[in-house]
Amino acid sequence: GGFSADIAYQVDQLSLLFTMIITGVGFLIHLYSIGYMHGDEGFYRFFAYLNLFIFMMLNLVLADNFLLTFLGWEGVGLASYLLIGFWYKQKFPGVNLTWTGDAARKAFIANRVGDFGMLVGMFILFTQFGTLSYSGVAEGALTTGSTTMLTIGTLLIFLGCTGKSAQIPLFVWLPDAMAGPTSVSALIHAATMVTSGIFLVARNNVIFSLSQDTMMVIAIIGMATALFAATMGLVQKDIKKVLAYSTVSQLGYMFAALGVGAFTAAVFHVMTHAFFKACLFLGSGSVIHGMHGEQDITKMGGLKKHMPHTYKTFLIASVAIAGIFPLAGFFSKDEILLDVFVNHEYVLWGMGMVAAFCTAFYMFRLVFLTFHGEERFDVDKVHPHESPATMTIPLWVLAILSICAGWIGLPHVFGPNFLKEWLAPIFANANVEPHVIAASLEWTLMGVSTVVAVAGILLAYNMYGKKSDTPDKLAKSMSGIYNMLWNKYWVDEVYYALIMNPLYSLSNSFLFKIFDVKIIDGMVNGMATMVGNSSAVLRRVQSGVVQNYALVMMMGIVGVIMWMLFA
Repeated sequence: GGFSADIAYQVDQLSLLFTMIITGVGFLIHLYSIGYMHGDEGFYRFFAYLNLFIFMMLNLVLADNFLLTFLGWEGVGLASYLLIGFWYKQKFPGVNLTWTGDAARKAFIANRVGDFGMLVGMFILFTQFGTLSYSGVAEGALTTGSTTMLTIGTLLIFLGCTGKSAQIPLFVWLPDAMAGPTSVSALIHAATMVTSGIFLVARNNVIFSLSQDTMMVIAIIGMATALFAATMGLVQKDIKKVLAYSTVSQLGYMFAALGVGAFTAAVFHVMTHAFFKACLFLGSGSVIHGMHGEQDITKMGGLKKHMPHTYKTFLIASVAIAGIFPLAGFFSKDEILLDVFVNHEYVLWGMGMVAAFCTAFYMFRLVFLTFHGEERFDVDKVHPHESPATMTIPLWVLAILSICAGWIGLPHVFGPNFLKEWLAPIFANANVEPHVIAASLEWTLMGVSTVVAVAGILLAYNMYGKKSDTPDKLAKSMSGIYNMLWNKYWVDEVYYALIMNPLYSLSNSFLFKIFDVKIIDGMVNGMATMVGNSSAVLRRVQSGVVQNYALVMMMGIVGVIMWMLFA
């Protein structure tokens, strides 16, 4: 009909910030990958996929309408599939997974579920406002106000966000995405794909803020995911999986901020998280590189002296993600928790504090088991070594940014919040009530969050820092809970029992053996048989005897004459 969508880019403060994060961190990951992927037989294919990913991600954040964003949205899904399954011939142990390609397929399918929701949400918004441009939808929503269809549309858009940004219930793909090269993990989990959902909600802050039901759902799911994933990260032994669950948890914080209307705080945490999480993932890649492919932290230890640059940068990023002043993570996480508290969501704030404690604990458990204590590997076979400059230089750049990036978003008691002022025009029309925050409350909450983070670090030091050669201490002290966390609350098993296995059984026993083979194939083969049988009869007319043909012709002539005479 009259629908049209332009291939047009919306360059403003929000898209510029995301573009700088994507290209800045993406450049460092490209540089790092030169050293990390050196000698790999798929070296050129890897960089082709990597640049396809960056191109699609830039389309996603720069687009001025839903349709062009959806092109980038699907594009990063494709590129992530190619990158996660890059080493598709390698074994990958997981729940009902055998090969690396299975993990890529799992990510692809989980994202398709969310993408379907986003697509239907786009249909609803178009029927309501007659356009898919962000400005047109926002103007229409401000005119009509909140409606039931707007709530349904925004909830479906958010379903798409739970897929891309790995929130409950579609978070299960992200830990298994560790099957890809470590630099891919850094790209997907730090600056690009997983932040797509945060961007989409922030870009459409007007329509989301008009639906309080949607906002509450986002806040609850976000904080529940933050706590849920943080507890699972407590017991992981794979160095990359610890960081994967950390990513899911930190994304939950961002969605919780969006849900209470703290759009600037969410975007601020996207930026700081991009720096320290990229540093952590690249640092883990450096460890794996130096340990000749080993990823189990219970088989490491004492790497501090072998890999000094990797250790120092990893420690800086761990302090940042734990939320210790004055590093970047302190300012962005503190602003989120403050905004949740002043919106009277005290239960969500309490969940956030527990998740913050868990974050500090599992990150320093990771630091102590990997870099401190006795060497728990065969020193005769494994010779840890520092990574080349192409890998350590990006680590130091990201570590420095992990220290100072938070200073552009200082709390009000410290000074002006430059980021909030810069992003103010983007969120000016959002239906969010401003809060006057007392300085005493801000100081108190900062003090509480700092104490909680320090407590988590001290507990990790007490359990692993003193005797880090006993990595299963947590398992022995709380075996029942440990078993539940180690099995990730059996979420994957529940999904397979309730959804995947019944679908496989239905597909095999009915859709394939009965519907496909007997009905579909039966119809096609039956028509072929009918044509064959008819042909067998008709071909007898073509006998090749001239007298028979003359007889038929004469009978036809007589028939025509009789019809003309008596009709």
